[in-house]
Amino acid sequence: MTVAETVKHIIDRLSPVAATPGEARVMAGMIMESLKGYSATDLIIKADSPVSDYITTKVDEVVERLLRHEPIQYITGYTTFYGLKLAVNRSVLIPRPETTELVEMIIGEWGNKSDLRVADLCSGSGCIALALARNLPFSRVTAVELSDGAIEVIRENARALKCNINIVKGDVLKMALPYSPQYDIIVSNPPYVLESERLEMEANVLDYEPEMALFVPDDDPLRFYKAINRYAAAALREGGKIYYELNPLEADRLAADMRNEGWDDVEITLDISRRKRFLSATRSSAQ
Repeated sequence: MTVAETVKHIIDRLSPVAATPGEARVMAGMIMESLKGYSATDLIIKADSPVSDYITTKVDEVVERLLRHEPIQYITGYTTFYGLKLAVNRSVLIPRPETTELVEMIIGEWGNKSDLRVADLCSGSGCIALALARNLPFSRVTAVELSDGAIEVIRENARALKCNINIVKGDVLKMALPYSPQYDIIVSNPPYVLESERLEMEANVLDYEPEMALFVPDDDPLRFYKAINRYAAAALREGGKIYYELNPLEADRLAADMRNEGWDDVEITLDISRRKRFLSATRSSAQ
């Protein structure tokens, strides 16, 4: 087969399960980039070039995995986030577009300052920590993560990007309070999907992405936020801010709790889909 015929073959096989007409074409492009290193331009220029039997076999293997709902990011071993190419595997969640919005919010507020100290708690792939380290001038960023597999992914990404961040193994539910404030920014995208929401989720998430990074019990949905708030009240410098990605179902409750705890400037921000997805607050001088 030629390159063009191979792309059409992929699209034809994936179209029945693709969410949108364009999704199969996008996945075809990702497959060819992964297996051949071809860009979108290459697919046009080399449309009539032959594809080896070896690559054809590999293409069919990838397509079969996609038909079993395995995320293409796990198959190719990478994703892109805020302009960064990041390694991902089944030890970490695949970064979502909403999380890009959280990073944009922080950079928009702090991007004109330098020498900031930042902590990213429940770091996962390190996507937030690395994006902030790249875009906040001369910042010192610490990524805290419990999973050994995820820590290896963070290290791999930091090495590949030549990004010097501090990587710490730690359980955010059990963090010891620091002796003195040390951070200007604390950010977290912790587990927040309710157990009762499982039935609404797609197979590509439930069957492949790590449960420990997704779910919280219905009777204690804010467990991570409560623990992080306690830590952040002691770890943030006066005027420092905390930023969360959260479950829209729990946004108002978390905001009310934090106002009662004495946080200043508690603000809920909508994501691009107009859902209550983010919360930010400032450490009060009285805390």
